[in-house]
Amino acid sequence: MTSEISWVGSEKDFVDEISVETVGPIVLGRFGGNSSAGQYKNEDGCIAWTDAENGYEFVVLLDAHSSADSAELVVSEFEKRKEEIKEILRLPVNRTFRDLEKRILTIFQDKDFKKRCRELRGETACLIAVRKENFLLWFSIGDCILYLHHPQLAALQELQQNHRSFYEWVGKVNSFELPVPCYSTGCKELRKGTNHILLTTDGLVECQGSGFDQPENVFVPFRNAANDEGVRRLLTTVQEKNVRDSTTILSWLIENETDASEPSDSVNRRDG
Repeated sequence: MTSEISWVGSEKDFVDEISVETVGPIVLGRFGGNSSAGQYKNEDGCIAWTDAENGYEFVVLLDAHSSADSAELVVSEFEKRKEEIKEILRLPVNRTFRDLEKRILTIFQDKDFKKRCRELRGETACLIAVRKENFLLWFSIGDCILYLHHPQLAALQELQQNHRSFYEWVGKVNSFELPVPCYSTGCKELRKGTNHILLTTDGLVECQGSGFDQPENVFVPFRNAANDEGVRRLLTTVQEKNVRDSTTILSWLIENETDASEPSDSVNRRDG
């Protein structure tokens, strides 16, 4: 079982083909779209690095358009800086999240990187997520989606953690060329128990007739199913609905044994 992967759809497109692969604790699901609907290429991409000893998962999810050039550039840039990023990921969690966000900004704002972006065909959405210990961090450019499922959060209808932000990209049109770069970040404390983290490109939520545009429906296929089977069920629905767009999913479950924050009056509220 591999603990790392990097992939871009230009390497293998998975058109008319469902792929479900395990990367450490992460299930990577890929479907390149249906040729019968006119699909002939895949411009998604991803990175997944996992480290059980140091207790983290680091993922990058990409959804490019016009060409896969921008996804290829982002993947190659992070692969080039893999060891320095891993050094940050091995730090205590408070330093990891602070330093990683700064490092990501440094990468995207680098003059040489931005010059290479201007030479590309097309641009990509980019969602970066890190789970370390009992916290989840994300850095989001564009419209890829991050979900976190936990029974306590789901009961309050909290599932989607970031928002889909349109007209943001890395590439020929570049949000980091603006006078003020546009992106969003967030950090979430995991609840005690089973936390299900799932990232997806928009092919899933734009699958008409599936109901996957509603976050709670994304997790229905995982009921009474292993993680890999749940991912396969999602992609099978996309295939059966004859969706043209590609879909890439990263999904994993974390058992958190640390007590999570509760309101100061929670005891009184439970007692009536």
